[in-house]
Amino acid sequence: MALKATIYKLELSIADMDRNYYETHNLTIARHPSETDERMMVRIMAFALNAHERLQFTKGLSTEDEPDLWQKSLSDEIELWIDLGMPSEKRIRQGSNKSMKSMVYCYGGRTVQPWWDKMSKMVFRFDNLSVFYIEDQYTQTLEKMAERSMQLQVNIQDGEVMVTNGTDSVDFKPMKLA
Repeated sequence: MALKATIYKLELSIADMDRNYYETHNLTIARHPSETDERMMVRIMAFALNAHERLQFTKGLSTEDEPDLWQKSLSDEIELWIDLGMPSEKRIRQGSNKSMKSMVYCYGGRTVQPWWDKMSKMVFRFDNLSVFYIEDQYTQTLEKMAERSMQLQVNIQDGEVMVTNGTDSVDFKPMKLA
């Protein structure tokens, strides 16, 4: 029997002073059975950091042809392709070739540096690619905030991100690798 996705409801209030973006998004997030709370929360942070009225979650883990998030133009061209974790060079190439802008948000502690040492030699040619790393201590704190029904406030200023759920909070700055 196939396991079904777990549904999460999120009210995400974003105050991004770097981009002058101030919105509240009511989101429904389907967490794939193989996805951890940590990964889902990194997905939410990627959404908050790139929020736009056309940015949306995709089928993600269950579909190879789609990133975790994307933003499409009104004519259905992919403007932004966002992957999480430590994707393969093939996956990064796919995102960079199919979109105007491609981003990767890495997490995973000590495994990121060896991955990036190898990957940086292969992906330097993609001018539209940005790679960020969110350290373990922050993703683990975000993971503890995961609930089936959430209200998160995200403030972004000078690249610094502050996330709170009213009880707990975490401050971090994604480290730009490329």
